[in-house]
Amino acid sequence: MNWNQVEGNWTQLKGKVQTQWGKLTDDDLDMIEGNRKQLAGKLQERYGKAEEEADREIDDWLSRN
Repeated sequence: MNWNQVEGNWTQLKGKVQTQWGKLTDDDLDMIEGNRKQLAGKLQERYGKAEEEADREIDDWLSRN
């Protein structure tokens, strides 16, 4: 799966994203709307991660789905 597919199927994938990163709220997911940079920013905010770490986690999640 590539990020364009994630953006196009965001509504269906929100559950998987929330399973992976449980600290993200429904409001967070609605605000992100499939935007990778916003997802990375929320991961940094909620989990205190560095930008590189958040990007790496997103890449790992993407490769598994």
